[in-house]
Amino acid sequence: MKAPQFFFNENIVELTLANTFFRKEIFTGNHSQIVLMSVAPGQEIGKEMHRVDQILFFVDGQGVAILNDIKSEVFPYHMIFVPSGVEHNFKNTGERPMKICTIYAPAEDKPGTIQEKRPR
Repeated sequence: MKAPQFFFNENIVELTLANTFFRKEIFTGNHSQIVLMSVAPGQEIGKEMHRVDQILFFVDGQGVAILNDIKSEVFPYHMIFVPSGVEHNFKNTGERPMKICTIYAPAEDKPGTIQEKRPR
């Protein structure tokens, strides 16, 4: 039986670069959650809006952030804070996967969530 994990102390850049899943929850606390994402070239996360805040840290690749129809470019080491209720989408405009570490506060996905590919 695996003991419950009460804290997270990992190399987030290495974990994010190694992730090949579209969405992979890696830690959920009482008030927030860490999810890794890998968006293939030419693909996008898809237009969405959450009832929670979302912080996205871009580790690799390049793309376009669209928040309430305002576009801006994103590159490695960019961070975007998306307040709850803001419509947003992120598109990969590069030639390699866009690797993202995102934090939801409070948690958005069930612990253990893994999506191999972007839902259609």
